[in-house]
Amino acid sequence: MKHRIERPQGISVARVLVETLTIPAVLFLGLLFCFPMAFHQPQPHHAKLVIADPAVERTVDTALQRQHPGGFDVTAVADAREARRAVLDRDAVAGYATKGRHAVLYVAGANGASLDQALTKGFTQLAAHNHQKLTATDVAPTVSEDGSGATLVYFGIAWNVPGYILATTLLRAVTLNRRKKLITIAGVAGLFSAVGFLVGVGLGFFPNDPAALAIAFLLTTAVATFSLGMAPFVKHFFPLAGLGLYVVLSVPSSGLVPVQLLPRFFQDLHAVMPLGDAVDGLRGVLYFDHVGVLKPVLVLCAWITAGLALLGLDAWRHHRMAVRRGAEDEQQDIPEPPVEDPSVEAPAPTALPVHPHHFGEPLPMLEGTVRDGEQQPVRHAAVTVMDTGGRQLVRTTTNARGEYAVTGLPEGYISVVVSHPGRDPLVHQKLLQSGVAVRADFTLHDRRDGTSVRAGAQRLDLGHARHGS
Repeated sequence: MKHRIERPQGISVARVLVETLTIPAVLFLGLLFCFPMAFHQPQPHHAKLVIADPAVERTVDTALQRQHPGGFDVTAVADAREARRAVLDRDAVAGYATKGRHAVLYVAGANGASLDQALTKGFTQLAAHNHQKLTATDVAPTVSEDGSGATLVYFGIAWNVPGYILATTLLRAVTLNRRKKLITIAGVAGLFSAVGFLVGVGLGFFPNDPAALAIAFLLTTAVATFSLGMAPFVKHFFPLAGLGLYVVLSVPSSGLVPVQLLPRFFQDLHAVMPLGDAVDGLRGVLYFDHVGVLKPVLVLCAWITAGLALLGLDAWRHHRMAVRRGAEDEQQDIPEPPVEDPSVEAPAPTALPVHPHHFGEPLPMLEGTVRDGEQQPVRHAAVTVMDTGGRQLVRTTTNARGEYAVTGLPEGYISVVVSHPGRDPLVHQKLLQSGVAVRADFTLHDRRDGTSVRAGAQRLDLGHARHGS
């Protein structure tokens, strides 16, 4: 049968352009506004400071509010020792203590060099106004190879964005079920975290504390799991959702510019985004003796939990759909639907050569053997795969051993039609499911008196599509 593809009528060019340009336009606007707002001329916003002398708290607060309205939240502590401890406990970004004509500013280089510079500049002017000499003391310095204090952000991005890319590639892995995809995510996250940690320590970019491995593992796992879970719900907006979350919103709020110098919107994002929390956790592990690590770990675990919940919800949704359609004897692992992902080429129905699988080659979703009544292989038998609407998906022929293989098929019921000159054609109906390689074998019998048998010529196999069925 000759199939003709008709062009849809009544769809205007303007509508096609709008649908095509929506995703890049939204990403363009997001990058255009988010990055400059976060990185251009950063100023302190509600940075927490402690003053060792309660008597001068009001004076310092007034002077700072005059220089940076709303820039600092000032509180008083008993003495210089408590001011220093507040910085080490991450309760404040700086502590200020005065004694006679001398003043000391306690800062943490691990919070970022630009924050230290802004604090030192402001308090130098304040001390000079009071005829005092300021000494800046770094209580949590970074390693010598990380003078800016931003290296952890770069490593965080390396563990963050590939997690999203991993999810997009797993969407195409039609022979992997949900369980195998989650195992793959865990394995890749473990590998990436180990390699990144060894590179960072080996090049002297951060201290050698193996606890950082756990933070890196959680970050990649959180991004990949949540991305995989949201894909069936956002569908063709998946690239917009992924790039929006993990680039447009995550990078400006990551801590590349110290969080205390970001506008309040990005400070709030930093508190909930995986990348920002991972950077906080890494800083706590590597420079603050594990202080302040619990909250970032809990946030990353919450993203993983949300991703698992979305995967479970999608499985439940399709289970309900299958029940409504009267499907029986369903397997435990409910198949997930194919997701349109414009950022990655979708798998297309394709005939495969039948030979031992080589690395990098696609795995067959449907395979089988065609034999005659004497169980001899039938060469050049035509194998046609059609969807439930009768549309041809792919057509191939058997090899000298009577074998065929096809991949890139959509999930759900398909019909496999096999024919050969002088033999009765057969039809098998199969259910393609995620992670299950389906087999459909045929036995073609010779035609009787040159005519095909009407009712009995077709054999419908309505059982579950299992390997070896």
